[in-house]
Amino acid sequence: MAHRMDRREFLTASAAAAAGLTLGAGRTACAQGPFKHTLHKAVIVRKPTEETLKKLKDAGFEGVEAGIVKPDEAKTYREAGDKLGMRIHSVLRGWAKFNSDKPADVESSLKTTEDALLAAQAYGADDILLVPARIGGKGLAIPQPWEFKIQFDEKTGHLTSVVAEDNDKYRDYIAAHNHAHDTCQAAIKKLIPVAEKANVIIWVENVWNNLFVEPHLFANFVDSFQSSWVRAYFDLGNHVKYSPPEQWIPVLGKRIVKCHVKDFKLNPDGHGGKFVNIRDGSVNWPVVRKALDDIGYDGWMTIEGSGKLPYEEQSKRLDLILAGK
Repeated sequence: MAHRMDRREFLTASAAAAAGLTLGAGRTACAQGPFKHTLHKAVIVRKPTEETLKKLKDAGFEGVEAGIVKPDEAKTYREAGDKLGMRIHSVLRGWAKFNSDKPADVESSLKTTEDALLAAQAYGADDILLVPARIGGKGLAIPQPWEFKIQFDEKTGHLTSVVAEDNDKYRDYIAAHNHAHDTCQAAIKKLIPVAEKANVIIWVENVWNNLFVEPHLFANFVDSFQSSWVRAYFDLGNHVKYSPPEQWIPVLGKRIVKCHVKDFKLNPDGHGGKFVNIRDGSVNWPVVRKALDDIGYDGWMTIEGSGKLPYEEQSKRLDLILAGK
């Protein structure tokens, strides 16, 4: 029988890896304020060439999250990273269609995810980021972000109601969500042996896909696998339209092992808004930094969505966030 790391083994290994990354980079981490845990700076790049990695290192980053490439290509990028002391820590798998009614879509999504796991193995990365499904479409009534009042069955993970009143209006959404829960769960279970063989963890991300819009629901889904090969990738900006990220962090706790750094500016009435560059939005970064420290988070903080800013400016803004400012 294949061995699955228990939580203690997993956290010990993660801590050791983080320590090794810091030493291997040969760098002094930026001052991060009165916090117990040091966080690590990264940004997303599609192909981490030596030239790109050099620019990022010069700007003050320690690593990157990369795209899916063939294993031989990933090994080349890994060698470039090792040469520079830069870590390719994760692979951005992105959207899958595990809830599709078309078998070909499901099979294609499984194949792409397997490719991402093999790329991560060759990069020497810890994990892949997976968004397992999306719910939506013309005519499907979905509550507004501020209307959600989620109730669910903890045993099945199925929604029982989504608003305080008039749930009949959203019965199709509830059915679609429960279908997505079950199909995503089944698909990820198929991928766990592949992840274990590659020694690469599957991080599930919840990203504007109308799934798991409440932290306890998201935590329940992650826990349903009872496997340290499935954890949570938490995007600090994606959840602002539902509730502040500092309300999610204590609930998800140790399930969070990677974070995306993104910002979202709410409209004056608190309903809706738009994504903006980090530190230009509604995320209360000092409160978020403390919340992450309180759960013992000492992983990567990977910028997403501020690509119009020069790398140097992104790095400076991330330094302020890590310092609790």
